[in-house]
Amino acid sequence: MKRILYFLTTLLIPVFSNIQAQETVTLPLRFDHYYTYDQIVSSLKMLNKSYPELTYLEIVGKSEEGRDIYLLTINNKATGVPSEKPGIYVDGNIHGNEIQASEVCLYLANRLLENFGKNEKLTDVVNKNAWYILPCVNVDGRFHFFADPNEPSSGRSIRIPVDDDYDGLVDEDYSDDLNGDGNISIMRKKDPFGNYKTDPEDPRLMVPVKPGELGEWSLLGEEGIDNDDDGRINEDADGYVDGNRNWGYNWNPPYVQSGAGLFPFSGTGIRAIGDWLINHPNIIMVYAFHNNGGMFLRGPATKNAGELPTGDVSVYNYLGKNNEQIVPGYRYLISWKDLYPTYGDFTDFTDNLVGAYSFVGELTADNTETYSGKPINTPATTQNLFGDDTNQERERLKFNDNVVQGELYLPWKKFNHPAYGEIEIGGWVKMSTRLPHPFMLQDMVHRVSAAVIFSAGQTPMVKLEVTDKKSLGKNLYQITVRLSNSKAMPSMTYQSLKNNLYPKDILKVSGEGIKVISGGLLTNQYNNQVVFKETKPEIQFCQVPGLGKTEYRFVISGKGKINIEYNSRKAGKKSAQIDL
Repeated sequence: MKRILYFLTTLLIPVFSNIQAQETVTLPLRFDHYYTYDQIVSSLKMLNKSYPELTYLEIVGKSEEGRDIYLLTINNKATGVPSEKPGIYVDGNIHGNEIQASEVCLYLANRLLENFGKNEKLTDVVNKNAWYILPCVNVDGRFHFFADPNEPSSGRSIRIPVDDDYDGLVDEDYSDDLNGDGNISIMRKKDPFGNYKTDPEDPRLMVPVKPGELGEWSLLGEEGIDNDDDGRINEDADGYVDGNRNWGYNWNPPYVQSGAGLFPFSGTGIRAIGDWLINHPNIIMVYAFHNNGGMFLRGPATKNAGELPTGDVSVYNYLGKNNEQIVPGYRYLISWKDLYPTYGDFTDFTDNLVGAYSFVGELTADNTETYSGKPINTPATTQNLFGDDTNQERERLKFNDNVVQGELYLPWKKFNHPAYGEIEIGGWVKMSTRLPHPFMLQDMVHRVSAAVIFSAGQTPMVKLEVTDKKSLGKNLYQITVRLSNSKAMPSMTYQSLKNNLYPKDILKVSGEGIKVISGGLLTNQYNNQVVFKETKPEIQFCQVPGLGKTEYRFVISGKGKINIEYNSRKAGKKSAQIDL
């Protein structure tokens, strides 16, 4: 009731983020604004309708609030079924406030489809791969980030109620939009004994007081009132269950990992997506997009997991360093080492249980919001209560004032608070800080999508050849089969080999009227060194390395047609036939 009364006493102040929700969806998709959840659904349906021969649209599951989670498959049927091609899975917006991640996914789908048959490189990666694009994981979070008042970092949680303040009630004391402007801003109060004073360079900012110095302001946190009359403000908001801490690999309970949930896969949508991924074993490349910071992160997510096998590190280094070139300012980093450790992490799940090379793309480097024309790399001077560097805040305010004409920052305004008395409310709007202004969106989504497309060009491409066939006499023949791979990714990750995640690729020799007497891995063709398999020599288990080859030698008795078949979960199927 308190919240309703306060809303009735304020005027709604429109900001650009609220206006965008009215945009009509058309093809080709536009990327000068952000799409609501409903607009994402409309966009996917329009892409599917416009490119029926290349796309398949499905609902992989529902959210806690019953919203559909859509996934678009892009595949050229003329070059094979999706399950027999290297699969590339791309998703975004697992945290409700990280909305530009969905825009990257939509842009990627739109670009692949619109340019198929027109652009040779894009046509090649569609013909070769099966693309699985899920733009919005946390569909409830996205819906509420647009529909409800928020600040840039709120609304991340899966919509699972949690009793944060242990009073027997759940989610009963959210932040409140006291001034009715659609944002959750910061409250401050005049206080000579406060810890902050006005920044002499920009009166909108505050800097910490020095020892022995009188203050001017006390910071009171986010806008809000005591909705449950327990003497505290904003202490029980939505959740908190973090969709990126809830996966069924290396999960730890909440007292170890904040936001983990009561058990792995307790998120309705998370469980549905996990089931879907396990049922698509051809996936060898994963990109999951978040914000912010401008990073491409690889696993492992925790130190105790140990480093990945050398072969996989080489692949990651090749892709990651190229990503840094494609997206200037972004850094290729290791999750636990260069950022922080996480348990129940999505890309740990896909690394170890799906067997895919997996990156987290942390979108938007906010040091690009600069008025000087150069990225902000100045040393930190002082930080406010929320860890914001004053130098960077000053530069961002110049960017706000002069580049986007004041759309990102709300000046401080007085408000009569029921508990604090006269206060001021102001600060960054919800569509700022972690999100690029729409005019910067086009460049970001294109460059980041280009990084994904580059990686797609490096999924395994295996060629099967019979390089040698000769008679040994007495109706015996020797053949040599070469499996070569012209791309950086091997036919299965070295981590999958290490974990015995699934059987290796299979190379099989068969035919009527013939018998495979012996067969094995050719280790030195010049000295005829072969590691023979003792049983069933007609079936060999293998991995084809990236940018390399593996060769097998077989001795066969009999005559007739010989069928040679290669079958890989990740690299597809190849076959050849010869006559003896």
